Amino acid sequence: MDCIIESSFVATEAPFAACHAATICQAEDRLLCAFFAGAREGHPDVTIWLATHRRSAWEDLRRVARGRSNAGSALPCWNPVLFQTPDGVTLLFYKVGPDPASWWGYVAESCDAGETWSPPRRLPDGISGPIKNKPIRMSDGTLLCPTSDEAAGWQVFLQETPDLGHTWTSLGPLNDASLIAAIQPTILPFPPGRMLLLCRTRQGFIASCWSADDGQTWGVMELTCLPNPNSGIDACMLNDGRALLVYNHVGMIAGRWGGPRSPLNIAISEDGITWSAALVLESEPGEYSYPSAIQSSDGHVHIVYTWRRTNIRHVVLDPAKLDLAPMRSGLWPSSLPKDRQGGTDQPY
Repeated sequence: MDCIIESSFVATEAPFAACHAATICQAEDRLLCAFFAGAREGHPDVTIWLATHRRSAWEDLRRVARGRSNAGSALPCWNPVLFQTPDGVTLLFYKVGPDPASWWGYVAESCDAGETWSPPRRLPDGISGPIKNKPIRMSDGTLLCPTSDEAAGWQVFLQETPDLGHTWTSLGPLNDASLIAAIQPTILPFPPGRMLLLCRTRQGFIASCWSADDGQTWGVMELTCLPNPNSGIDACMLNDGRALLVYNHVGMIAGRWGGPRSPLNIAISEDGITWSAALVLESEPGEYSYPSAIQSSDGHVHIVYTWRRTNIRHVVLDPAKLDLAPMRSGLWPSSLPKDRQGGTDQPY
């Protein structure tokens, strides 16, 4: 595959049994990748780990955050999100709690590209910050954070902070969870002033929601033709104006949501509506999931994702060399009853 420049593991010798939910950002002359790791997802020993990519190699793998209850007992950490501001501040958002229905948010800051971090600051009650995917920085410097809640049905929200996580406002929910149960949105800004949310769902397809006024108001959430096995996705806008999406191109199996998290695929769109198949990152049996994608200053796309729950894989590609093809999908028309939507999708 001519488009792939590099493929490597973040942890050469992993000092943990399991890892998941990687996030990546560019900080000055390096890449940072964070993820949670420990005995297994949800175990009290699960903490946030960080690795640094310099000179074409991952190094300096270290633990940067732990979870504690008010009484001091260990609690698992979840879903870190890295974001680099234009002012040189790196933000690390993450969650702490016994499970996704009852966790709470934290944020830490680094002013030296991840070398050192401030003490973590707990976010206000009801604010989780970006739940899995990176924020979008608005023209006035406000961070628009895609988030969701699993306590009372799967609901999608947007949370804004004008001051790097000190004060917050919240918008939503943006979906009726009884119709489309959605979480973990990713934001794609399409000029002029249009934004697209793409979300993980329990309905067998990725859901979409559009705004025409820079995220102030949002339309009705709908299912797309892109299958989703109840697994995390991520997307980024490319410098050439196209959108790049990383996701598992497989939907419901035998009418059940939650199919296998393989294959892991890349799709490209010029308008956020029509998507072209671009690349299969993984196709073997196993779990390849929870991608995070950015485009670095040199134009390369960097993707990190869970590799069989034992490591995080990093793939670098040249988006100009992606070989696009028409999407093949077993889409059920939205006019069919809900119990028939989802179908059996053919991976491309």
